[in-house]
Amino acid sequence: MLKYVFLVLLAASSVVHLIGSWRETQKMRMVTKPMLLIFILLFYLSAAPAADWSVFLILALVTSWLGDVLLMPAGNKWFVMGGISFLFSHIFFICVYCSNVDFAAVNWLFVIPAALVYYGIGLAVILALRKTTPKPMLAPMYLYLIANSTMNLFAFMQLLTRPCAGTVVAFIGAILFYISDCTLFLVRYHKNKDLIFKKHFTVMLTYILGEFLITYGIVLLG
Repeated sequence: MLKYVFLVLLAASSVVHLIGSWRETQKMRMVTKPMLLIFILLFYLSAAPAADWSVFLILALVTSWLGDVLLMPAGNKWFVMGGISFLFSHIFFICVYCSNVDFAAVNWLFVIPAALVYYGIGLAVILALRKTTPKPMLAPMYLYLIANSTMNLFAFMQLLTRPCAGTVVAFIGAILFYISDCTLFLVRYHKNKDLIFKKHFTVMLTYILGEFLITYGIVLLG
């Protein structure tokens, strides 16, 4: 089946990319990075019936791919542009989850504490970077982490109101995406460059798994 072909291609490109990230081999990372989201998107399109395709999920994966490409060049300008593209991807992921959330059944006693944890972690990351990051970038970076946190909260609400394998998988993916973004900010701007173990490897391992698990979770939901 075609979905397994794209799954194998995703696995192969991910392994090569992660080896390049572990070894800090720039060429391996740059060659494989644009392939990752393409194979995840193709996996989704082949794994889900056309009648069940989510336009918002497709847009989320496309804007994530664009963010990957924009983050490849060095410089704060490209970092900001990539961040804007990923901001839209989080908005599209939220739209995906909204269609599966029964808002009348949401238990806010779980959601509100979770929100405080997510937004608090994001604030802690920004505070840790306040002395080493260009000042005009701090607020937009926190806004971005708020967007990722909110995406996670909607994935959590999806899980709470529709508990099943698909929502569990998607929520784990959302958490990994959040870890990846927080790690990326620390890798890029923290004064201690050795703060994160195998920095590029850690960022990309959590990112690839996050994007794939969110996508696979939605496939399981049908």
